[in-house]
Amino acid sequence: METGVCDWAMKHAIEREYHDREWGRVNKSDRYLFEFLTLEGAQAGLSWYTILKRRDAYRLAFEEYDLSKLANFDEDHVEKIISTYDVIKHRGKISSVFNNARAAQVLINEYGSLANALWQFVDHQPVINYWESIDDIPTSTDVSKKMSRFLKKRGFKFVGETICYAFMQAVGMVNDHLVTCHCHQQVIEAQE
Repeated sequence: METGVCDWAMKHAIEREYHDREWGRVNKSDRYLFEFLTLEGAQAGLSWYTILKRRDAYRLAFEEYDLSKLANFDEDHVEKIISTYDVIKHRGKISSVFNNARAAQVLINEYGSLANALWQFVDHQPVINYWESIDDIPTSTDVSKKMSRFLKKRGFKFVGETICYAFMQAVGMVNDHLVTCHCHQQVIEAQE
């Protein structure tokens, strides 16, 4: 195993590229945040590689995550996506994107942005962890449980505590790169 990289990113080139360029790096773009709520929800029960290799198809299927467009879609649009795009063919997960877009719009109206609503759970600053082994990294935390409850109460679907924690890792709310990973310090320095 190569040293200096988180173990999970070593199986496929697409995982390594995503790990090195995006995972754990702070992003507060509402579109990006909604993309990762969608992708993490789609991933439930599947490998992250399965989702990453379909990421471009997800962007096309879901209108580049334009919330105003997605919020206008209903159940009738699910079949079009299933027949047209290489996404996970789970009707509930697909339908949840339209529902979640409407719920996200409500949060944006209330908080000014999706970022303000979601980043409040970490006081708008990334949590820097110092894990030495992948076995040390939790699959959920008290914070991800709070976020999950908040989102569910607001009508979001496919936002369980484990999905929320994976989302937090993806968008840089937590730095869960191993301390031996070359990205751990890069992520910290990018915030200084």
